[in-house]
Amino acid sequence: MEIPPLRVPKLSNVLTKTYTRMTWYFKEVLPLFILASILIWFGRLTGLFDLVISGLEPIVNFIGLPGEAAEAFLFGFFRRDYGAAGLYDIQSVLTGVQLAVAATVLTLFVPCIAQFSIMWKERGWKTTLAIVLFIFPFAFFIGFTLNLILTILGVQL
Repeated sequence: MEIPPLRVPKLSNVLTKTYTRMTWYFKEVLPLFILASILIWFGRLTGLFDLVISGLEPIVNFIGLPGEAAEAFLFGFFRRDYGAAGLYDIQSVLTGVQLAVAATVLTLFVPCIAQFSIMWKERGWKTTLAIVLFIFPFAFFIGFTLNLILTILGVQL
């Protein structure tokens, strides 16, 4: 197998590729982030998020987390960084085991709404729906199992 020669990249090629990727980002992804921010604003303004959060609290409690973590999971669906920031905000009420469980579930969770939209666009609604219907219960099952294992083993983080 031949290995191509390594060369110093041309500045014009690097700038062209950078420009192309930035253009794609601004056209494809940025509007989705703006949409997610608008949905978060609207959900908070109307109180719809409070209703959804109260519905998520029993699920979050089931995997061993306090109810405050429900907000981090909901915002994590809209913007992944919001989910991580939500965990950071409530770290004082979480034990080390709870933080590990929350971070695991948030990692396994369906990526943010931007990724969900891209999956829909690239894979179609049937495949996207199948992925979501598998990933949501799977992520919470793994969180429950991890919490159970760490609790049985007496792990103190």
